[in-house]
Amino acid sequence: MKGKQIGLLLGAALLVAGGLAACGKSSSRTSKSGLAADQSVKLAAKAEVTTLDVSKASDSSSLTMLYHTQEGLYRLGKNEKLINALATKTTVSKDGKQYTFKLRSDNHWNDGKPVTAQDFVYSWQRTVNPKTASEYAYLMAGIKNYNAVQNGKVAPSQLGVKAVNKHTLQVTLSKPVAYFKLLLAFPTFFPQEQKVVEKYGSDYGHSSQQTAYDGPFTMTKWQGTSQSWTLKKNTKFWDKKGITLKQMHFQVVADPSTGLSLFQKKELDATTLDGTQVANLKNNKEMKTFVGGSTYYMQMNQKKVKALRNLKVRQALSMAIDKQQLAKSVLRDGSKAPLGFVSQNLSRNPKTNADFAKDAYVKSGVTYDLKQAKSLMKAGLKATGTKSLNLTLMADDTSVTKTVAQYIQAELQKLPNVKVSINTLPYKTRLSRSNTGNFELVLTNWGADFADPINFLSLMSTGNTNNNGDFSDAKYDSYVKASENQDANNPTARYQDLVNAEKRLMSQQGVIPLYQPATVEMWNDKVSGYVWNPAGMSRGYQWMKVEK
Repeated sequence: MKGKQIGLLLGAALLVAGGLAACGKSSSRTSKSGLAADQSVKLAAKAEVTTLDVSKASDSSSLTMLYHTQEGLYRLGKNEKLINALATKTTVSKDGKQYTFKLRSDNHWNDGKPVTAQDFVYSWQRTVNPKTASEYAYLMAGIKNYNAVQNGKVAPSQLGVKAVNKHTLQVTLSKPVAYFKLLLAFPTFFPQEQKVVEKYGSDYGHSSQQTAYDGPFTMTKWQGTSQSWTLKKNTKFWDKKGITLKQMHFQVVADPSTGLSLFQKKELDATTLDGTQVANLKNNKEMKTFVGGSTYYMQMNQKKVKALRNLKVRQALSMAIDKQQLAKSVLRDGSKAPLGFVSQNLSRNPKTNADFAKDAYVKSGVTYDLKQAKSLMKAGLKATGTKSLNLTLMADDTSVTKTVAQYIQAELQKLPNVKVSINTLPYKTRLSRSNTGNFELVLTNWGADFADPINFLSLMSTGNTNNNGDFSDAKYDSYVKASENQDANNPTARYQDLVNAEKRLMSQQGVIPLYQPATVEMWNDKVSGYVWNPAGMSRGYQWMKVEK
């Protein structure tokens, strides 16, 4: 299943602080349980919500709001642990291709209508319908007839999903998908109330009133372009007794300096920091750091630049960059040097529980060794008949990316006969040029849509739309294909396939991992129950509680 560039938005999710506390009007009354009487919080969001349409949401703000106002089959607990939501029992066939979900019968839409299996069927068929133009429909690619529906060969009604009865949902896959259940905690797989979707038509999901809710909270005070909005506890939610928060107030705060100022004035309960702020506040007990699920890396265009087809040249470029110094001295924001392309804190060995990144570690793929790099570059240039290497490094025009690009430029120009110029562009322009292969070197990043190494490794398969540097290796492809086909139903064998693929990618220096980005936040420590995960829907607010 292919990932998409938009997946990187999810690794960061909403740039909102995690453990949060109320800072609204104080109350003299407190509960006997040790909780504050005012169970409300004020949070910062980096961007506006663009839609509350499950089929069309693709940005982090919208998806995070949907995750808290809708309820699917599962939710994510700590460490990506799946928790039953509307699914009370799941049965999987021996061949791993058919899933049967027994649904709870006590959840309702905010208009009082019961949530049924048919609501899932309608939602999924609507999402894969090419007329809907869903950017996240690709996550359903493993479901039977997905490709035929997307290509217009069969109707959406032929998708491999059906309501056996009111509270039994059956899904048939085209082949086993080892991570299928993880996908089901993603909002794209949540149900939709057909009556409401059809009532509002093209206006569905464009305001808080033109949406149906079946999750822990409902949304208010959002009119489509609002800079602020509120989530309120949903009294019709099946687990309303398990929801302590009464309200969450959000406001868009794009500038970290503004956010920190509001936090210090107690006008915000949480805010995201930049690198300078992190360095200045590193001993503050209210600062929290979250790392995992995303990797910042450099792609090398082997199709456009002959010298980059040489392994020694690619290895030289990687070894000339001190990734530890980049993370600790340049970024200074809690980011970490990478162990490989697949990030740390994403997936674990099914037998030993070891971190995948450690199991698949190849030292030469990420190490810093300038002396060896110079030797490799000389040998590589000689082998390709190249006297000098003049490269342009393309990057986004954000302040952080510009700083990283300048650091990379200085490091690479320590190599013999290598010169690097920098071309910074607006994100959309840079992305367009990346996708069409119009670059020599490019800085990019990826955030996992779900907690499985394949979400990274599939990107570098031959022909993948995200493999913009045109890396191609038959052995690498064979490992990836084995994990998705003959070993898809064998967790141990599949895991080894993926380890082998990562090792092969790094030994062939298909990409140059640079660092694992961190999200560092200030948050009031009077809130417990916050859940953060490195992939998919990173933030879980629904179990938070404000303490006295």
